[in-house]
Order: sequence, then C-alpha cells, then structure tokens
Amino acid sequence: MGSHPPQGMATIEPGSPPVPETMRAAIFDQPGDASVLRPGRVATPSPVISELLIRVVAAGVNPIDVKTRAGRGVAAALGAGPTVPGFDFSGVVVKAPYETHPLQPGTAVFGMAAFPRTPGTYAEYVVASSLSVAKMPSALSHVEAAGVPLAALTAWGLVVETAHAHEGQRILIHAGSGGVGHFAVQFAAYFGAHVTTTASGRNAAWQRELGAAVVIDYTTTRFEDVVGDVDVVIDLVGDAAGRVGSRSLSVLRPGGLIINVPTGSWPTFAEDAAAASVRASTYKVIPDGGALATIGRLLSSGAVAVYIDEVFDLDDAAAAHRALEAGHTRGKIVLRVSDD
Repeated sequence: MGSHPPQGMATIEPGSPPVPETMRAAIFDQPGDASVLRPGRVATPSPVISELLIRVVAAGVNPIDVKTRAGRGVAAALGAGPTVPGFDFSGVVVKAPYETHPLQPGTAVFGMAAFPRTPGTYAEYVVASSLSVAKMPSALSHVEAAGVPLAALTAWGLVVETAHAHEGQRILIHAGSGGVGHFAVQFAAYFGAHVTTTASGRNAAWQRELGAAVVIDYTTTRFEDVVGDVDVVIDLVGDAAGRVGSRSLSVLRPGGLIINVPTGSWPTFAEDAAAASVRASTYKVIPDGGALATIGRLLSSGAVAVYIDEVFDLDDAAAAHRALEAGHTRGKIVLRVSDD
C-alpha cells in the first residue's frame, strides 16, 4: 500500500502560526445603540465540509450591520450573545477544504460570511462557504477589497440580473453616492444605460465621473419634477425618508420596473406599484463567488472602482457605526482588523 500525507497537511497556510482558540472581535451582547458594540474575545470558528477558514485583514461596514446591531435587520435570527456582526471581508485563506481546492492556504480572498448563521467578519478569523468567496483582485488593497462584496453584489443583482441594464435603457438610481449606489451607477453605465441618480450637490461631480448622465440634487430639487418616462427605478431609500419610493412610481413609464431594496420601508409596495401599472420587485443580496470574481475583473481592469470613505480600527467599530448612521458616507466604511 502507498503512503499517505499526514491528514490536513496541505490544507493549512504554509508557515502560519497555529490558529488560536480565541480571537479578537468587535461584539455586542444585546441589540442597542452603537455603544453596545465593544472589543472582546470569542472562540475562533472551525470550518466544516466546504468552508474556508480565513484570517481577516479588513471588514466592510454595511447598513445591514448597523440595523442588526440596533435590533432590526437580521436581528431576529441572532442566537445568544455575544454576537460578532459583519458580512464583508478580505483576508488570507488559512484552511482549505481539501488539498486541490482552488483557494489554497495563503491565497488572498474577499467575500461574504453567512452571518448571522455563523459569526461575522468583525473578527480576526471567519469561516465562509467556498461558494461565497473569490480571489482578491491584485490591483486592490485589502481595505479596498473589504468594501466590495455585499455592496457590489447587491448592485450587480439589481442592475445586471434584475434590471438587465443595456444600451439606451433609462435607469433612475436613488442614493447613488452610498455603498450600493456608487457601484450601481458604475454597472449601469458600463452596460450602456442612461443613468440618472439622486445625490447631494457635493457629490454631483463625483457621480458624473462614475458614469451618471444626470445628477439630481435631492436637497434642492424634487426628482419627479425633472425626470420621467424611466424604464427602471432602483430604490435604495424606500418610503422611510420623504416617501422617495412612492414618489418614484410617477416617473416610470407604463410597464416599467421598480426595485425596492430597504426591508420594511414600504409595506404597501406591491399594491402601490400594481395600482400605478408598473412591475415591482424587492431584492436580497446573494453571496455568489462567481459573480464576485467577475466584479473583481472589472475592478482590476479599471472599468469599475470602489471608493473608501473612512477606515477605522477593529476596536473602534462603534465609531464606524456612528459614522455610517450619520448618513453622509460616500462609498464605503471599512474596519482594519489585522496586518496584511
């Protein structure tokens, strides 16, 4: 009989120190305001079946993280605390499922964790399904890459998979300066759509650089007064602020499509859209490593860019949440978790 290598020999990052039993993390015990988020230590997760164990270098901060910490979002699915929040990460593979897996130990990757089913990414290590991870674009730093997955995959699903953006199509994107919005503007323009976006005046020039043909300053102008006959509205605001979603129905052509993203912001969404003779859909992000790899190629080519507004240390996660809650973030906020 032939000899076999020791079990797991090829699945651990070469030259890496042993994985510790506990790890640094930003945690909260019970939902609340940003002050409940604090530094702490928790057990290091262990991968099973097709999961990867990844040493986190940076973690993206998203509105869903803030909503969940506050008791909304996906808080209903949280188990007993302490909770490690976070979906986005960039980092380095420490353990792979098997010896010939495409993402071997030592590979720089970015992707999404299955939070809240598993501990989130505001920590030194995370486990993630192989299907929700891709090789990190070499043109990006870890901080830049950590700002990509959830926001870019959401924008990709909205613009490419749901709206089917194409030459000549007229798309209105609300909140084009945010994490999802700044990717949505770029993807829609890349595929040839005529993009109109709402943004504050200070971001108008930047929005045009991203590909918007028309930028409406929502602080001075009601968008329905200056735009109409739109094929698709991508609503990243909903009805929680200024009834943006409801007002959007009047700018769509008959049979046009409105896609509403903010969960629970517009309870009568489907009925209101039907009464206005337009199509309607909600959207939830899909952690798709294949789509993320495609987005990575666009990022590497320079066709698309990620904008990082602020970077906080892991121990300052509460400050990062306060910054996002302030509502003026351009692009993404990222936590630096460890050295590259």
